[in-house]
Amino acid sequence: MDIPQNTVIAVADGEKLSLFKNEGDAQNVKLTAMPAATVDDSKIPSGSRHSSSAANPDDSQQDEDGFSAGVAQMLNNQVLNGKIKSLVVIAAPRTLGEMRKSYHKSLSDVLVGELDKDLTGHSVQDIEKALAAA
Repeated sequence: MDIPQNTVIAVADGEKLSLFKNEGDAQNVKLTAMPAATVDDSKIPSGSRHSSSAANPDDSQQDEDGFSAGVAQMLNNQVLNGKIKSLVVIAAPRTLGEMRKSYHKSLSDVLVGELDKDLTGHSVQDIEKALAAA
């Protein structure tokens, strides 16, 4: 995957978000960490407002879905405010699916690519290798 210089790389799962910027060029990715962003994780997607029951026993899944929606909203806001001009999203498969539900059209327009892997907690080198292999 070619990742232009200054592309923001968002690495997320249902509990954690890390942001990086590509300081290299499209073929030679060199990620640097960006300051942590504030995520409003109170946004539970409309299809997920079911209370816990025998059929849906896991409140933590609702929390993770709310965090995923909050990450997407934060990214939407940064794109709409002109702070992100190009974006790559790396997220655990379920998290990525939840995030996609909340993408604004403007975010979709600047989206360079997505990678459905859980790389939160991995080293910058591991993330760079995964991007190079994609």
